Amino acid sequence: MNADILELSNELAYRAYIMNRDQIRKNLTELNFREYVALQRIAHIAASDGIYSGRAYLKDLAESLRLSMRQTSQMAGELKDRGLVTWSHDGDGSDGTYMSITDRGRELIARNEEILKKYYGNVIEKYGRDDMIQLLQMMKRLENVVQGEFEDMEGGETDDGLFE
Repeated sequence: MNADILELSNELAYRAYIMNRDQIRKNLTELNFREYVALQRIAHIAASDGIYSGRAYLKDLAESLRLSMRQTSQMAGELKDRGLVTWSHDGDGSDGTYMSITDRGRELIARNEEILKKYYGNVIEKYGRDDMIQLLQMMKRLENVVQGEFEDMEGGETDDGLFE
């Protein structure tokens, strides 16, 4: 059950970031919201495919966060500078660059997950678990529609300044 709440909490945190990232900032410790969401996405990507061996490729992270490669590279550099990730490349770099979360990064994720699990656990309990799942599914659909419309209007890659 705790893993279920954690999974829902992380999903809700990600959805809150996409829809309105200012609500949760004051609850995090030693990480800003941007860093927390980025580390969560890196962990999610690295765990989602066994062939990556704990790696999250920059292109996958950019797609997940809906950022340009320039923005994602800048963020990766900042996370690396803080000692939260390592940033490497395959071969000569032409096969892509990837990040792996450091022990310090994992420690900060775990500490902040506990805070969010408690906070969102209360929200989920009051709102209702099934209602929360349904809401998250509807938010995902809405985000896809909104993103598709935005890309149609702009003609491609987004640069919405969310991480600047």
